[in-house]
Amino acid sequence: MNTTIEVKQLNSNQLESAASILKAVAHPIRLSILQLLDTHERLSVNEICEQLDSEQSLTSHHLSNMKLKGILGSKREGQRVYYFLKLTALKSLLQCMENCVSSF
Repeated sequence: MNTTIEVKQLNSNQLESAASILKAVAHPIRLSILQLLDTHERLSVNEICEQLDSEQSLTSHHLSNMKLKGILGSKREGQRVYYFLKLTALKSLLQCMENCVSSF
């Protein structure tokens, strides 16, 4: 039995978009934020800071950057701003990273 694996080829625009997304998330705090938002539907800045034990100003900077890139979305409710994973395809990236890291 001969099985072939079909590999999807990305065009140059898709490769540019992928590189831009990877650059935008390529930081331990940003990846931690993505992991949190993968397991929680939405979180406020304070909740994220508490979970990551990080400073609010630094966390807000990372959140703003990812929101600007279209990775995260936000919704204001009263005085709180809640963030959520807008680019849900990143869930696959997180799973891939888990597999890659566990094989080292």
